[in-house]
Amino acid sequence: MTSETDKKALLGQLRIDRSEPPASAAAGRKRVAIAVAAILVVAVLAIAAWLALATRAVATVHTAIAQPIGGEGAGGASVLDATGYVTARRQATVSAQITGTVAAVLIEEGDHVREGQVIGRLDDTAQRAALAQAQAQLHSAQALQLQAQAQLAQNQRDVKRDEDLLQRKLISEQAVELARTQVETQTAQVESQRKLVDLAEANVRSAQVQLDYCTVRAPFTGVVIAKAAQVGEIISPLSAGGGFTRTGIGTLVDMDSLEVEVDVNEAYINRVEPGQRVESVLNAYPDWRIPSHVIAIIPTADRSKATVKVRIGLDVKDNRIVPDMGVRVSFLEAAKAAGEAHERVRGALVPAAAVRKEGEQEVVFVLRDHRAERRAVTLGGTSAEARQLLSGVSPGEAVIVDAPAELKDGAAVTEAKP
Repeated sequence: MTSETDKKALLGQLRIDRSEPPASAAAGRKRVAIAVAAILVVAVLAIAAWLALATRAVATVHTAIAQPIGGEGAGGASVLDATGYVTARRQATVSAQITGTVAAVLIEEGDHVREGQVIGRLDDTAQRAALAQAQAQLHSAQALQLQAQAQLAQNQRDVKRDEDLLQRKLISEQAVELARTQVETQTAQVESQRKLVDLAEANVRSAQVQLDYCTVRAPFTGVVIAKAAQVGEIISPLSAGGGFTRTGIGTLVDMDSLEVEVDVNEAYINRVEPGQRVESVLNAYPDWRIPSHVIAIIPTADRSKATVKVRIGLDVKDNRIVPDMGVRVSFLEAAKAAGEAHERVRGALVPAAAVRKEGEQEVVFVLRDHRAERRAVTLGGTSAEARQLLSGVSPGEAVIVDAPAELKDGAAVTEAKP
């Protein structure tokens, strides 16, 4: 009995107690739960604040690359601005040299053609008939020449035989003289026939030239800017005045001969000189600055407009440049000394919209690592719609154009896609 009682006592000690836990253990678990909840709340608030800040702070801006100023052959600020147009020094309306009916037009606007390339043909029926007739006359003249030469050879043999007979006293001297006269006459006949052959050959060449005129070829390498005739129309090198006769097949322009012509007010022509550096900006591409130079100043003035025409050569050839485009040009001043040129090299040229005034200071915002960096700058001269910066910005850096008024130093920004 005693051992049975002891076993029950031992089993009672091993039973799990499911009653309420001690107060200290419950309080510990409660503190852990509160801490975890607090951490979660702080994390959620931090993420929300970060997203709100990122959404609010990132602004989209437009940028431009600061361009270098100065260097070999370059000028500085603009001393004179003018407007003009792109012109072609080599442009031609191509026509046939004879009047005829168009049989084929082998060009369209925008086609590139090579020098000597066939661009059109006229109806050549009459010219081919004239050539065939001239060739037939030539063959006839050549045949008559051969006949005359054969007769001359026979007369020469007759003279030789008569001279032998005269030595033997078998014929009279008068007979020999008649034979010699026949030789001289026939010699003149052969020479006359040879001249007729030459004339026939010249007629063949003339007929061939007239036939060749029916084929219209490009006089130089260029681009077709106008197609002036259609098949079936009559073209003529001379204007008929009635409006029914075309004067050409098409118009060609040598794109390598493009240049700019501007009218400069005669009061400022003293600021322009041959060889001077120029910056040209096409109205169609306002952000493209084309390096140029003055070719010549036309030595005459327009009395009605009080202007002098200036020819400007483009240092860059590009398919975007076409005749009659509007151009704005800036005549650049030359560096006065090596020190001044060196100073300009360290400066930069930026759009005028990138510079803004804050109090008494001129500032520019530079895009660096997706943030706006505010910089104080020292201004120089102007060039077209750009400002020269002597300090504060280096060539090649991206400056923010038309920066928002609320933009601050260090603000996060993103660059707008072109």
